[in-house]
Amino acid sequence: MSNELPFIDPTRGGARAQLTRPARPMDLSGKIVGMIDNNKEQGDIILDAFAHALRDRFGVAEVIIQRKPYFSKPATTEMIDELAAKVDVAIAAVGG
Repeated sequence: MSNELPFIDPTRGGARAQLTRPARPMDLSGKIVGMIDNNKEQGDIILDAFAHALRDRFGVAEVIIQRKPYFSKPATTEMIDELAAKVDVAIAAVGG
């Protein structure tokens, strides 16, 4: 039996889906911004401060923050779709 570990070359990739990025808004004034909290410690505190700054500095109308149930798992498709239906701009957010 070999004691060697297999080597995986991270630069070699398979086929990647090409996604078209939507146009970024020129101004956040009056927009609804969504953030997904990754459920890490103090993430809610960080995102709350960020939400206040978005409202105060950029005139954001509303900030909607949804929290993932577990930090180690990706947000569900349902969570992403629900947030996307409500917001003009979305931010993938992280906590400490």
